[in-house]
Amino acid sequence: MPEFQVPYGKTFLPFTLPDSLHIEYLNPTPIPPLADPARAIADALDHPLGDFRFEDFARAQSVAIAINDKTRPVPLHLLLPPLLQKLARLGIPDAAITLIIGVGTHAPMPREEFGAVVPAEILARYRVISHDCDDASLNVYLGTTRRGTRVLCHREYANADLRIAIGDIEPHQFMGFSGGVKSAAVGVTARETIAHNHALMMEPNAYQGRYDDNPARQDCEEIGKIIGVHCALNSVIDEHKRIVGVFAGNPVAVMRAGVPLALDVYRVNVTAPFDVMIVSAGGHPKDINVYQAQKAVGHATPVMKRGGTIVWVAACPEGAGSKVYEEYVSQFSSHEEVLEHFKRAPFALGKHKAWQIARDATQVRLLMVTDLSPELARKLLLPRVESLDAALEIALRDLPRDARVGIMPVGNVTVPVLTTTDN
Repeated sequence: MPEFQVPYGKTFLPFTLPDSLHIEYLNPTPIPPLADPARAIADALDHPLGDFRFEDFARAQSVAIAINDKTRPVPLHLLLPPLLQKLARLGIPDAAITLIIGVGTHAPMPREEFGAVVPAEILARYRVISHDCDDASLNVYLGTTRRGTRVLCHREYANADLRIAIGDIEPHQFMGFSGGVKSAAVGVTARETIAHNHALMMEPNAYQGRYDDNPARQDCEEIGKIIGVHCALNSVIDEHKRIVGVFAGNPVAVMRAGVPLALDVYRVNVTAPFDVMIVSAGGHPKDINVYQAQKAVGHATPVMKRGGTIVWVAACPEGAGSKVYEEYVSQFSSHEEVLEHFKRAPFALGKHKAWQIARDATQVRLLMVTDLSPELARKLLLPRVESLDAALEIALRDLPRDARVGIMPVGNVTVPVLTTTDN
């Protein structure tokens, strides 16, 4: 029987499948990684896209750099040194530069965890702080988007002479793509701002792989303009977290250049829906908790037969990932109850995660292979199975002769596209 493996936390889970099955790998496209990432990053900074020029900020008295937290696999150890060297060559002293960990609505990162995202030598030289979306004293009101999102941003970021956002450009289940202004527009803004923006996920075009007509993404762009994000430094990484492209400059120009490459890497054409899908979030940090790992199910469900089975592989060592989500979903005994309640209640961050899972779990049969305790899994309405082998035994039972089985090793960022509507 063919042997396979999928990422699980910081390791892999092996499994076999019968030869008789029609098996399809939904894998990112192998694109050669950059041979010399440091040189490519320096070149991108020396030749920024759009109307941004570093030289215009040579007299900057303060620089704020929004970076992602531990839930994102951004290669900051590669991206930050060339950027900080560029700023030094402009004559900007280390003391004028602040790195703000853009946690969004995640819990603020304690200082002892900063080393998980920022290299030690940079921590030793530069000021690094964590955002807190619920600390009103940190945030200042800057304006309101056309879609009604009140923009409250971290005061230090908003007041800096030069505002930079660092991140990855990769598919996002309702924002279309991460990258550009997002590390600032979502990372260092208030809960109210993020909640209003994320409520746009309920609109039809708020979908993975969409950019120009995606209401959530375009509202995010407007938030970034109101904040005044001057520059984005973004990488596109492959499934092995290696950089395949890097872009710097005006945030919209960066997105225009980076989105096509991200789609080249992560879009996979599918000719027919699947009976069974074995989907991993992509391992650490994408399966650090349920809140993050859910994206894999959201990406897989659109290419499933109704009533098909998704075997969801996600370690989730940090549990649910949101107390709001955990407490909300624990009120219900079924996903149908979650859907019914959510559609009648005002949109609320955290609670939306229960809706996203319920939306998919009512379309397919969900089996979860995880390190979550049985008690927590039951509380979250997640059908925990003891092992991948046990889950596959259930999933493959009584399949039709022409059954289609898919394998998505990095489901959080893979964009499967059904190229036919025939079921």
